[in-house]
Amino acid sequence: MNLAELKSVCGACGIRELCLPAGLSDEEVHLLDQHVAHRQSVRKGDYLYRMGDPFRSLFAVSHGFFKTVLVHEDGRGQVTGFQMMGELLGLEAIHSERQVCDAIALEDSAVCTISFEQFEELGHLMGNLQHRFNQDLSREIAREHSLMMLLGTMRSEERLSVFLLDLARRHERRHQSGDAFVLRMTREDIGSYLGIKLETVSRLLSRLHDEGVLDVHGRHIRILDRQALAHRGQDSA
Repeated sequence: MNLAELKSVCGACGIRELCLPAGLSDEEVHLLDQHVAHRQSVRKGDYLYRMGDPFRSLFAVSHGFFKTVLVHEDGRGQVTGFQMMGELLGLEAIHSERQVCDAIALEDSAVCTISFEQFEELGHLMGNLQHRFNQDLSREIAREHSLMMLLGTMRSEERLSVFLLDLARRHERRHQSGDAFVLRMTREDIGSYLGIKLETVSRLLSRLHDEGVLDVHGRHIRILDRQALAHRGQDSA
């Protein structure tokens, strides 16, 4: 890719306002472009990085879907998050300079990669870039707090309802349907993330389907009654 082509990638990207270039001027976007490796493919089931790998770069999801998995000493895996277009991977490794979890593609995906050392240098030059990065860090902290509340205070049905509503809002931010979407993760992944059994996830989805709250066909989800779903997610409030 020549420089003229490279300069146009972030500026022409359809998820620019969800990703690191959000809020940057065209000149700043062009400068960031020159330090980013764009559209690196990751096949479904492949690892973007593994727990213990040296931390050198941040990754922005440009296409597809990932999950992060924390592997315990006894070999058990705990899903800690799901990342979609415009979201960053690798933030949790900054403090230790080692990856603290695995990142696995849930479908054929692509990422844009930037060296963290270069990113820090750019942050000193572009206040808007540093501000955007701080927002992403804050969002990651808020996500961890939300997960702690899910696991610590909510019943199983409440956890699943909040999870589905969060997915709906994230799809809508990407100008996609929040009422009808495909679950890229398995029910086992969902159960691991929410701290409930696979069988419970399947039973709850079937119940919500039977009650007319959802239309569930395999991984295809249609929210028929968002108010009823939100009510189930607020029962612990």
